[in-house]
Amino acid sequence: MKKKNIAIVGSGYWGKNLTRNFHALGVLKTVCDKNDALLELFKKQYPDLKIQPAFTEVLTDPEIQGVVIATPAETHFRLAREALLSGKHVYVEKPLCLNDSDARELILLARKQDRLLMVGHLLQYHPIFVRLKELVASGDLGRINYIYSNRLNLGKIRREENALWSFAPHDISMILSLADEEPEKVMATGGSYLHKTIADVTTTHLEFSSGLKAHIFVSWLHPFKEQKLVVVGDKKMAVFDDTLSWKDKLLIYPHKIHWENNIPVPDKAEAERIEVPENEPLRLECQQFLHCIESGQPPYTDGSEGLRVLRVLNAAQRSLDQGGTKTHLDEQKEADIAQTASIHPSAYTDPGATVGPGTSVWHFSHILPGSHVGKNCKIGQNVVIGPDAMIGDGCKIQNNVSVFKGVTLEKNVFCGPSMVFTNVYNPRCEYPRMDKIKKTLIREGASLGANCTIVCGLTIGRYAFVGAGAVVTRDVPTHALVMGNPARIQGWVCACGEKLNHDLSCPVCAKTYQKEGAGLQALA
Repeated sequence: MKKKNIAIVGSGYWGKNLTRNFHALGVLKTVCDKNDALLELFKKQYPDLKIQPAFTEVLTDPEIQGVVIATPAETHFRLAREALLSGKHVYVEKPLCLNDSDARELILLARKQDRLLMVGHLLQYHPIFVRLKELVASGDLGRINYIYSNRLNLGKIRREENALWSFAPHDISMILSLADEEPEKVMATGGSYLHKTIADVTTTHLEFSSGLKAHIFVSWLHPFKEQKLVVVGDKKMAVFDDTLSWKDKLLIYPHKIHWENNIPVPDKAEAERIEVPENEPLRLECQQFLHCIESGQPPYTDGSEGLRVLRVLNAAQRSLDQGGTKTHLDEQKEADIAQTASIHPSAYTDPGATVGPGTSVWHFSHILPGSHVGKNCKIGQNVVIGPDAMIGDGCKIQNNVSVFKGVTLEKNVFCGPSMVFTNVYNPRCEYPRMDKIKKTLIREGASLGANCTIVCGLTIGRYAFVGAGAVVTRDVPTHALVMGNPARIQGWVCACGEKLNHDLSCPVCAKTYQKEGAGLQALA
């Protein structure tokens, strides 16, 4: 593997630990963060690293193969999506993102880009849990009756997420791995004591079709730290206590239940220590990411595993919001969600194509295999999408547009009537060139006017505006207005679509901008 080919985005609480490990492995090139004070500290601690405040510079660095995202959860989807679109392998700290449809989009995008998508469910790489999973899989504990997990502490109190989302992803990941199935029903209750809308304490109950039951108790209002996973089988019981010394972290209790006169009587036995070679879980997780980049093998915690955990988290949150009612995961199956799209009988969606909820597809349109159309899109008449094209949420594609293989639209992109995409520079009928397709990326909020042409291999920046009939032969910066043949910058446009004044202020919504690189950035 090449040296210094990893970038870490987010250098806060957990980012510091990731930086330490990837730097020790000799593969870390860049740390990216908007916090200047943190970057200064990293510059002193790791003078050989490149310190970078701009995420776009990470994406455009050809030497960086993998991007590690350790930012707040609400940013995970956007940053992971941009990194995948830029051709980078991606490791996202838990949770993968905040909703199931975004997770599906990331999984499909990683597949399309042939890139690795890994989720930081750390305890899956803990040597103690790996050994416990082996004991369960071998039948050493017998039939598993129930599992419970406690993750309790005084702090770290958050305001951007509740205790369920902050603490429980690791426990859900472990339980699903041990169960080797998804739960049928989820129920969660909780209490909000420090802030009326943020749960400080939650208990989550999982019921599986096999009869297995599990519960998860998390809190940041607890008098002492407890990180304990208990697995109860009909032969033996196991306790993984991550707060104890290494030699005591995994104990097996060969307790049995005897029946005397039709009455169950417990037969207790001494605990057995299980010897496991000591190693830092985070170092092993980082090594797994590097190994999977090099080998092409999927990680234990890939995007699909991240989605399974996310489905349970969202089901638990729905139950919590509804006062502890049971939620059935079957109600949220992918096939059921896809049925909420409105597709005209004359339109055709090939097997292997997906269409998100709330999307409408009009007359005589065709969505080819491997393509993904996001939610709440408007697809006009006689539109062809794909194969393997990606359409983000909220896009509007007007009549007579073909979105070819190699073209990706981020969310809220407008494609005017009869505008044209290309995907090969020098097409010939006699000489097939599908192996020479050039990728085209249309960033969030961009508008492509009627009858314009976008030559392949370009990026149209966020909220850029391409005039009607323009022929675009080079990248278009963020918020730029381009017109003509070849298209040239003729001004700047606001996110609302109005042309900006000379001072880069919007005459309609009064939003103001400043220059950033070749494009603009909105001022707070």
